[in-house]
Amino acid sequence: MRPAPQRVASVDVLRGLTVALMILVNDPGDWEHLFRQLDHADWNGWTLTDLVFPTFLFLMGASMAFSLRARMARGDCWKTLSGHVIVRSLKIFALDIALVYLPRMRWHSLRIYGVLTRIALCYLLAGLLLLALWRRRGRTAWVVGTVGTVAALLLGYWVLLRWVPVPGAGLPGRDVPLWDKDINLASWLDRASMAWTQRWLHTGRLFHATRDPEGLLSTLSAVATTLLGALAGMWMQAEHRARRLGMQAGLAAAGLAGVALGELWSLWLPVNKNLWTSSYVLLAAGLAALALAGLSCVLDGRPLPWPGWLRVASWPWLVYGSNAIVAFTVSAVLVKGLLFFQVADGDGDRNSVWAWIYETVFARGDSTKWTSLEFALAFTVLCFLPNWWLWRRRWFLKI
Repeated sequence: MRPAPQRVASVDVLRGLTVALMILVNDPGDWEHLFRQLDHADWNGWTLTDLVFPTFLFLMGASMAFSLRARMARGDCWKTLSGHVIVRSLKIFALDIALVYLPRMRWHSLRIYGVLTRIALCYLLAGLLLLALWRRRGRTAWVVGTVGTVAALLLGYWVLLRWVPVPGAGLPGRDVPLWDKDINLASWLDRASMAWTQRWLHTGRLFHATRDPEGLLSTLSAVATTLLGALAGMWMQAEHRARRLGMQAGLAAAGLAGVALGELWSLWLPVNKNLWTSSYVLLAAGLAALALAGLSCVLDGRPLPWPGWLRVASWPWLVYGSNAIVAFTVSAVLVKGLLFFQVADGDGDRNSVWAWIYETVFARGDSTKWTSLEFALAFTVLCFLPNWWLWRRRWFLKI
């Protein structure tokens, strides 16, 4: 029940909470019966569910700051580290394609965009940028360069969405409705890119048919989320030994500033997870920084052994967070298997194993929000078990 050696407990715990919540909200028993905070906002606005993915990318950026700096300290050169970033990104993307393709193996309708594809792209672009800045500049210049890049990405993305005409439609706010779901530059580029892949690769589809929440253009602002996490990770390292309390206060202050700026910017650019708007980036990163600062106050630097209450409270999330990609992959494989295989009910009708379990175990009387949540909780516990097995053997797998 101790944090893994050479790991940051607050990052692992927050990552574990994030992955567990990701599995919980992705796998309800009945999509027609959901509590409001356990479903995405339809368009503008946000819920607890909308904070899951940006928090994961924020923590990925923080972990990159720790791991890349540690590798540099061990003597790894820029070329070696760049190769590591590229290879790992390709592995994550290959895993995404495998999970999408199997078990039905329908190449013509493959969804190329997705959660793991976005993670791979953000890891690749943010990682190479961080290495380029570290290679040529000192620490202060690196911070200035990273902050400048984040500002350029967020402001540039706002300009693209707001003031660049949508081909074939016109200027948003003048010729077409402002922030329309389908008539915006990001959705247009999603459709254009899938038309290209269908023509040349004979595959490709969008999650919402006319747009995709993990589309190509919004990857720009998602990279900014990852870079903000890298800044947080660098800040945590810089103050690790001398002034831990000052680091935590600074991280909390930055989080409050991010939330305030995100809410202020939302007056002109709505908080929107589907478009991954710049205001959404600041709001989500700010809340993630606040959570990380709070957990750091409780966990980081605390002498071992931890008090019993803290070991019990943190243990499930340390287990989940120590092998986050494994947990996500296990959940995806289980979902696909339970939906793919079918069983016959008492009337002879065939249903997926998923539906059969839900209807016979959880929703025997009627499907409600509570029965849907109970199924999701049980599924989250089931996905926890392989991570627990790995944890007991101190195996921390990386792609």
